[in-house]
Amino acid sequence: MKELHSQEVRKLAPENDPLKIGMGWTVEDLEKPQILVESTFGDSHPGSAHLDLFVERAVEGISKEGGKGARYFATDICDGIAQGHDGINYSLASRDMIANMIEIHGNATGFDAGVFIASCDKSVPAILMGIGRLNLPAVVVTGGVMEAGPDLLTLEQIGMYSAMYQRGEISEDKFLYYKHHACPSCGACSFMGTASTMQIMAEALGLMIPGTALMPATCDELKTAAYQAGELAVKLARSGLTARDIVTKDSFENAIMVHAAISGSTNSLLHIPAIAHEFGIEIDADTFDRMHRNAHYLLDIRPAGKWPAQFFYYAGGVPRIMEEIKSMLHLDARTINGRTVGENLEKLKKDGFYEKCESYLEPWGLKATDVIRTFEKPIGTNGTVAILRGNLAPDGAVVKHSAVPKEMFHAVLRARPFDSEEEAIEAVLTHKIRPGDAVIIRYEGPVGSGMPEMFYTTEAIASDESLAKSIALITDGRFSGASKGPAIGHVSPEAAAGGPIAFLETDDLILLDIEERKLEIIGVKGQKLAEEEIEKILEERKRAWIPKEEKYKSGVLKVYSEHAVSPMKGGYME
Repeated sequence: MKELHSQEVRKLAPENDPLKIGMGWTVEDLEKPQILVESTFGDSHPGSAHLDLFVERAVEGISKEGGKGARYFATDICDGIAQGHDGINYSLASRDMIANMIEIHGNATGFDAGVFIASCDKSVPAILMGIGRLNLPAVVVTGGVMEAGPDLLTLEQIGMYSAMYQRGEISEDKFLYYKHHACPSCGACSFMGTASTMQIMAEALGLMIPGTALMPATCDELKTAAYQAGELAVKLARSGLTARDIVTKDSFENAIMVHAAISGSTNSLLHIPAIAHEFGIEIDADTFDRMHRNAHYLLDIRPAGKWPAQFFYYAGGVPRIMEEIKSMLHLDARTINGRTVGENLEKLKKDGFYEKCESYLEPWGLKATDVIRTFEKPIGTNGTVAILRGNLAPDGAVVKHSAVPKEMFHAVLRARPFDSEEEAIEAVLTHKIRPGDAVIIRYEGPVGSGMPEMFYTTEAIASDESLAKSIALITDGRFSGASKGPAIGHVSPEAAAGGPIAFLETDDLILLDIEERKLEIIGVKGQKLAEEEIEKILEERKRAWIPKEEKYKSGVLKVYSEHAVSPMKGGYME
């Protein structure tokens, strides 16, 4: 067996041994496989506040298998807590900063393998990016999902209730009740937002113990999974099987097919390409568009569906999804336990995994097929996301068409441009936006302001019956994974980079055609014009355009805005 990396480092750095003894290691510990246990634990939000429980269980599993675990932390932030103020501008940049810290932690010390523990929107993509950079033997543990509140209340409904309260449709007491009961436990928010989606993506890529993504955060099985992850990390350290040995282009294609089946968050089109980039694999937004066409959409989980996310595990989780769509998967793709995807599915069936999961549905009077439909009886057969292009978005824009009312699949809309979300939401809430409008929010891309979510504006539109089926929101920013309704994001090039969205004027006519994948400016001042006339007008506007002064002149967001690639490539820093 090849000498462990940690032992090579010990020979090169004589201070290594005494420094580790100084923090409580024994002389015997120094010769064991040394395992990085990296988590985003911290009192930052419910998705991270409980992760220390799984850290300790992973360390115990490492010790049992004859290794030595070292706990490292790179705490994440919460998009929900950062929402509604400039804190949300730090959200996407935080992904890359956590990945940077994981790279630093892993490479500055000689580790032989890692257990990586996270739950949420940016932390799960960050650890996957970090794993790709380090290329250690690696096992991922996700922190599960919180349970729903009374009457199956979940957090993504709070944006809707907030808009209703601001319009005077519910009382303050009712609104406070919803706010105080939406998060009854730790874990990721209980809907198919970005956090839940990315937990599922980590398993679909083959880096988790099969069947462990999106378990209820409070269940004992999750603690057991963390313990087993520690044991497995030591075994992988001894075998030398690294993350890049396991995760291939086939693995990413499997993950994208699972993404289509679950109606995963549009933010995955930022995260999966960024993760693939760190693994040396090219995946872009067009890959999603191509693979989502004719893909079967099966999952009846909020926000697009009926049930809270805890029911995903009860119905059989990632294995059940893969079992249903296995005709569309690379079943020979490798996973961390040494088996292929196909072999794992067979073993789980023989071991009674699905029967155990379904026992949790019995008190609700539900069957697994009420939550995860069969391949033969899907909710839809054309995937859930699409990439739109045209003279408004030459490099592309993203729409989750499974959440768009059918009335909006083909529409000609009047542009109502705003240079910030704050201006746009005020116009929506005060009824200045009318049916047939396209609410344009620009200068919110990576270069403009760090690419924050437009969550409150989407919720204000989706909860207004007069607007939800008659207008569109178009932005160079992004959306929450909980967003629903006619929302088009990631418009590229963005306004701050001189993209056409910067040149839109009030009452320009915009063609939205989801079936044909088009997003085009087709008229000016309410009048349709020929394509060559539009091109000429856009060129004139571009020559007259004065770039906005950069929003951040120092700090992390200045660095991020200067180095972030297009959202169509993943928004990562180069």
